[in-house]
Amino acid sequence: MFVAKNIVELKKTLPLYVNLIAVSKTKPVEMIMQAYESDQRDFGENYVQELVDKHNLLPKDICWHFIGHLQSNKVKYIAPFVHLIHGVDSIKLLKEINKQGEKNKRVLDCLLQVYIAREESKFGFDNNEISDLVESGLLETLEYVCVKGLMGMASNVDNEEIVTGEFKDLADFFKWLKAKETDNFVMNYLSCGMSGDYKLAIKAGSNMLRIGSTIFGKRIYE
Repeated sequence: MFVAKNIVELKKTLPLYVNLIAVSKTKPVEMIMQAYESDQRDFGENYVQELVDKHNLLPKDICWHFIGHLQSNKVKYIAPFVHLIHGVDSIKLLKEINKQGEKNKRVLDCLLQVYIAREESKFGFDNNEISDLVESGLLETLEYVCVKGLMGMASNVDNEEIVTGEFKDLADFFKWLKAKETDNFVMNYLSCGMSGDYKLAIKAGSNMLRIGSTIFGKRIYE
């Protein structure tokens, strides 16, 4: 029952305003249920098929977050139930989310992913692209999309100064965008911070964390 212990201990250290997403990718439903029975309801997955399978097997009051790189042709599989899509990184994907939201007669909440790391492997918009998107009025035409905030992933380095700077830049942009809010563009969530850097993220202003190994232990990939 180490999962239950880990999640209880972790929550004791977090400010009340911080939303904790337990990243359960590659983990079995038995471990997810340990977290669930410790009152955790928000879980994150980054593979569509794995998310669909777990949604079908687990309690229906779980709020599922898709936190990986989402391909447009796979939105349809999670649109009926997903709670929040974290990594929206293109206008094409936004339009497909809107299309699938209309088909399912539900507004799909999402976060725009901002490219803040010094690594080419990361995805996301840059600040100017998001500013242009907001100014263009395109979002107001997407009736089945609601942007609820921003998501970012810092560089995978040991230098805390670099990571802190990246988180702070994202938080400053998040605050700046609050003046641009519309009915379906609201800055409620700043999703940044994972097991290795979440304390730095909170200090910078994050109010949503994606924590995996601290809760479930290290992942074993086949």
